[in-house]
Amino acid sequence: MKGTRRTGLVVLLACLALAGGCHSGKGKAASNSKAASAKGKTSGSIVRSDFGRTKEGKSVDLYTLTNNHGLVAKITNYGGIVTEMHVPDRDGNVGNVVLGFTSFDKYAAGHPFFGAIAGRVANRIGGARFTLDGKEYKLAANNGPNTLHGGINGFDKKVWDAEPVDTSDGPSLKLRYVSPDGEEGFPGSLTTSVTYTLTNEDELRIDYNATTNKPTIVNLTNHSYWNLAGDGNGTILDHELMINADKYTVFDATQIPTGEIKSVEGTPLDFRKTTPIGSRIAQVDGGGYDHNFVLNGKTGPMKLCARVRDPKSGRMMEIRTTEPGVQFYTANGLDGKITGTSGKPYPKYGAFCLETQHFPDSVNHPEFPTVILRPGQTYRTTTIHKFSAK
Repeated sequence: MKGTRRTGLVVLLACLALAGGCHSGKGKAASNSKAASAKGKTSGSIVRSDFGRTKEGKSVDLYTLTNNHGLVAKITNYGGIVTEMHVPDRDGNVGNVVLGFTSFDKYAAGHPFFGAIAGRVANRIGGARFTLDGKEYKLAANNGPNTLHGGINGFDKKVWDAEPVDTSDGPSLKLRYVSPDGEEGFPGSLTTSVTYTLTNEDELRIDYNATTNKPTIVNLTNHSYWNLAGDGNGTILDHELMINADKYTVFDATQIPTGEIKSVEGTPLDFRKTTPIGSRIAQVDGGGYDHNFVLNGKTGPMKLCARVRDPKSGRMMEIRTTEPGVQFYTANGLDGKITGTSGKPYPKYGAFCLETQHFPDSVNHPEFPTVILRPGQTYRTTTIHKFSAK
């Protein structure tokens, strides 16, 4: 299938058809719309619009991806954030299923990693330090005594270079960021790309890629908050969840793994069979889930990670990944003080996260799958979210 560049007229028509998908800004028309076509069917479209400007003066864009079934993903190059994801329910009614904002200013003011790329190292690093090749590196402690999601100014706060890409699978957006040597205390210049593709199989596919000029560590993920009933539509306690994991990593009082890996059997963490999220949440220490699960299967090959269904809408999301673990989080930190895209407050348990990644604090646990990346190696990982309804 060969890509064809749409004309300015088609771009304008696509923008008008997206019901709010374009921000007029200062009267600027959207640009960079691309699509591929064959036998009269399009692969979808991408529309760029102005989203804001950082305090340093950098322009921030919003990209609206639409596949040929009408699914829509909105992604900004600020932090690679998925701001909205519109999918149909069992009756064909399309709704947004991720938490977020319509305004860049709200993201810039601070938020709990809504939809963002977490890195250079997602999750926690114990004691905000690690040793690599005999040298100790000290990091910012931004989560108690630990480093969380890359530090104070991680990848979630960077303006990435963005390139819409023609593919036969569906509209695709490639984001690129070069993290300089020493940024947030991490060694090596890390050249990173994250590509979002909204496929015509109704999947949001995320491909991560990174190379370095010095030995370093890397562990990337997407931190979307999902509510399959629709953004702002209550809690996710009745969502039905299956996690393809027999084991989990035990952690201490600051959520750093002890090194012990235990079976989920007989615990509130046993989601091997489809179970409502809220059925045993009261039994979890801390009042909610925030645990790393050890996925069944080898690291590298694509495998089933989890499956979630909202019984009210019938929406279902299946996740497959090449990663060894997934952090399951039930938005325990939300308290109704944040109002998002829907105009409704986000309550505690108002969403869930399934962050595919390597285990927390892996660099300090040589028995865990490694997060070390060396010159000449390429970090590659893929996660696919497939949407359906029944």
